Amino acid sequence: MKYNFDELVERRGTGCVKWDETKGEELSSPPLEGLGEVIPLWVADMDFKAAPAIQEAVRRRAEHGVFGYTAVDNDYYDAVISWFARRHNWTIRREEILYTTGVVPAMSVAIKALTMPGEKVLILSPDYNCFFSSIRNNGCEVLESVLLFNGNENRFEVDYKDFEAKCADEKTTVFLLCNPHNPTGRVWTKAELERMNDICMKHGVKVVSDEIHCELVMPGHRFQPFAAVSEACRQNGVVLNSPSKSFNIAGLQIANIVCAQPEWRRRIDRAININEVCDVNPFGPVALKAAYNDGEDWLDQLNAYLWDNYVALCDFAAQHLPQWNVRPLEGTYLVWIEITATGLTAQQYADRLMDKARVWVNPGTMYGPQSGEGYIRLNIACPRSRLMEALERIART
Repeated sequence: MKYNFDELVERRGTGCVKWDETKGEELSSPPLEGLGEVIPLWVADMDFKAAPAIQEAVRRRAEHGVFGYTAVDNDYYDAVISWFARRHNWTIRREEILYTTGVVPAMSVAIKALTMPGEKVLILSPDYNCFFSSIRNNGCEVLESVLLFNGNENRFEVDYKDFEAKCADEKTTVFLLCNPHNPTGRVWTKAELERMNDICMKHGVKVVSDEIHCELVMPGHRFQPFAAVSEACRQNGVVLNSPSKSFNIAGLQIANIVCAQPEWRRRIDRAININEVCDVNPFGPVALKAAYNDGEDWLDQLNAYLWDNYVALCDFAAQHLPQWNVRPLEGTYLVWIEITATGLTAQQYADRLMDKARVWVNPGTMYGPQSGEGYIRLNIACPRSRLMEALERIART
């Protein structure tokens, strides 16, 4: 492999949220004998260095020495448009792109622009925890349609009867979609996205699609941008995307909102300014251009490495963790694991792993108090040796 994803990068002491958070440093009970520091497999952040093209571009920009207010140039828009055209067969017009500091701020401004306080925003639960907070922070109500696990197909699916019933609620005005889905790892198919949109349009519900994990897709699956499904989806959708997850540059804070509807776009642009997330830092646009212009080979090798990590986890669990039911991973690097056979709640199990194994995972209830019960979410975007050490620790408990 051309790029060294096995390198153990020391991140402690760098102000890193994933590694420098204090949780776990004071445990409620002694850990197993001989264990070192906490291994964090929680937040969606990779332990790999960014692609060399990004490192070099950021280095060159840093050498300039002046870091004032930053606007994006034509090359920025060209990079976004070219990337999605060649990689996902999605034609984006320049005027459809609005940039901002991140996908969560983008989500917040989209909700602010397209809803009124008191209205309902529909999600597919369990769902990314910031969906809940962004909806509530804008004065709206979270409406959950719980995903069903289809044992025959071995995947989570939309309960379309329930989904339509909730779209038909007169207070439901926006459907907030996670595509690919965090935390279940689903990569929605074109047919599924089209069916969701048909139901939404029937009931006057707009679609906001968070596609931050769009480049993290495992073998046998293909990411489908919501707005590229059909002209109807393009006109009824607002897409949020960023290279931050795929290229591990979340700290550089850059994201895009793609919206074909001029009036919606005007309202979103206004909300960007109301929320004061219109100014990006000097390194964000530079990193995006390097990622989209020169990072494709690195990304493809990253996905291959992540898949091998997932296979290693499944093999280990089959041999040493019989109480785990590891769900299929179609996209993202976040593995959804059923742990009901342990007899513990999700929070109890996560606490036990922290206390005894010194491994930090997220309890499923973060992603839905009811729909996430009985699950944990585990981040496999780290060197394989670190992942295997964490699994060995867990097995010892």
